[in-house]
Amino acid sequence: MIRVLLVEDTRVAARRLATELAREDGIAIVGRLDFDDGVERLAAHFRPTVILFNTDYMVSQVLPVASELRVTIPGCAIVIVSDPDKRGMLPPRRRSPELSFVVKGTPVPVLAEVIRRAARGERVVDPRLQVAAIATQKEVSTREWEVLGLAAQGESVADIAGRLYLSNGTVRNYLSSVIKKTGARNRLDAIRIARKGGWLR
Repeated sequence: MIRVLLVEDTRVAARRLATELAREDGIAIVGRLDFDDGVERLAAHFRPTVILFNTDYMVSQVLPVASELRVTIPGCAIVIVSDPDKRGMLPPRRRSPELSFVVKGTPVPVLAEVIRRAARGERVVDPRLQVAAIATQKEVSTREWEVLGLAAQGESVADIAGRLYLSNGTVRNYLSSVIKKTGARNRLDAIRIARKGGWLR
């Protein structure tokens, strides 16, 4: 039995998806968490085989959480539901062998099969997301958004460096780069611009 932990930011949608997935053979929904509930702290309690992220958060905001989960729950697969029509929802340009991506609105039987494949250790990326990622020219890299997103949460340069296994200098370079690319005056202005543009929540 594949133990699935569902992470969303809309509880009503979580109930519907959880109910429909639970009808699929070989899949058990072992819990539901809101993205803001501290997924990193609580997920291990459910002993999931697969964690399914179905949120409106940008991929750059999910990646740090996913990185921590891969450490705290070794062998757990992660599937991210993405909306290619929204900013920041495409797979990162650098290959992430531990992460699978499906398009929001994918029929539940198809989603269930992706979950089964991910549980077997396969990486699945919906071709529509791959095409969208190639076609989209993003001046700011996923890593730069990731660093800015953590800064927006109040984390210091040292905190970000420790969390992402980077040097302090590299984090400062990413922040300087994103400030320049967004045309911001400083870090706070870059965060404001990113939120206004829908790149950060």
